[in-house]
Amino acid sequence: MSLSDRLREMRTGFAPTFWVANTLELFERLAFYGMKAVLAVYLADKVGLGVESAGVRVGLFSGLLYSLPIVAGVVVDKYGFKKSLTACFALFAIGYFLIGLAGLEMGQGLVGSFGKETYVTIVLILTAVGGSLIKPCIVGTVAKTSAPDVKSLGFSIYYTLVNLGGAIGPLLALQVREGFGIEYVLIMSAITSFLMMLGTILFFREPESEGEQPQGRTFGRVFADMVLVFKNVKFISFLVIFSGFWIMFWQIFYSFPFYVIEVLKYERFEILETVDAWTIILVTVPVTALVKKWSPITAMTLGFLIASLSWLLIASSATITMAIVAMALFAIGEATQAPRFYEYVSALAPKDQVGTFMGFAFLPVAIGSFVAGPLSGWLVQTYIRDTFDPATMWYILAMIGFASTLLMLLYNVFIGKNATA
Repeated sequence: MSLSDRLREMRTGFAPTFWVANTLELFERLAFYGMKAVLAVYLADKVGLGVESAGVRVGLFSGLLYSLPIVAGVVVDKYGFKKSLTACFALFAIGYFLIGLAGLEMGQGLVGSFGKETYVTIVLILTAVGGSLIKPCIVGTVAKTSAPDVKSLGFSIYYTLVNLGGAIGPLLALQVREGFGIEYVLIMSAITSFLMMLGTILFFREPESEGEQPQGRTFGRVFADMVLVFKNVKFISFLVIFSGFWIMFWQIFYSFPFYVIEVLKYERFEILETVDAWTIILVTVPVTALVKKWSPITAMTLGFLIASLSWLLIASSATITMAIVAMALFAIGEATQAPRFYEYVSALAPKDQVGTFMGFAFLPVAIGSFVAGPLSGWLVQTYIRDTFDPATMWYILAMIGFASTLLMLLYNVFIGKNATA
């Protein structure tokens, strides 16, 4: 297909709301990844929770953010995309501001009335509840506002913007942190979210539905789906094993920043956090083409192995150069497995229940965060602040990765061998 044909498709194949939704998504991702880049360091050192308490709370935050969309879809079905998206950005704006307030002098009275840990826990949960609406809204809008023949292109545009947000957001956070203070990264995310709320009210139009629409989901239906999914031992076993990858991934935001600051003595930790995202943008297409003829389980297992090896590189040499190389290697492992994950999940699902099972595909991300948060706090406190033995921290993380790789192999031999993949 020529470039002119592709440009014509982009002009005629997408409704105007498609571009509005993706613009909102880009700026929301800039705000989210900018906040996420500094959150663990901010809560531990600026707010004063300490690394272990901060680790538990950042793990809870992301864990809820990626598990609640299963339920949030009910809200979107009932109230529509525009109202749900408006509520999402409103809660994001309030939540980010309240998190930032914990680091400002003007907020100390309010924080003190609750106690730091209680206050932070409440506002993080509030923010996660709001954020859980974003994916059902944006993904649903992309699906409804893309013509059938360009739907795959539409999702490619969406995922590209998500990755750009992950790459650029932390860099913007760095500029705010150095110019104003780390607490103002949260304030800027709040302002951005407020502007996105106004943008939604002014420019977002509810996507038109074609044909007879299925009955909206209910909370009862969601919980019935949960029972159905959790009874499928093969499916749940795979998701639990796969969460090992996300336990490793979340360390990029939970423990890696402390290592960069306190061991490598490099204050601009946000730059190194973006190496994974930039590498993903560069290598996903060629790596996907390289392994496209492999079975999904083979590609995913290799991705696990490559990602696990990255932590050994960091342990071998405490230098900025090695940290960059290790993060790039981790991204290559991520790019090797990520495109095949959803393919394999859909193959595991019963043929008449693919949609139901795909709705639970984010569970490994959530499980990984719930575990990675407390783990990161313990690792940083024990091996950086107490004993100053950072290499052991990365060896432990590598062992988790290798154990997950081994479990993936055993799963394929004893449980998953009959999956259509």
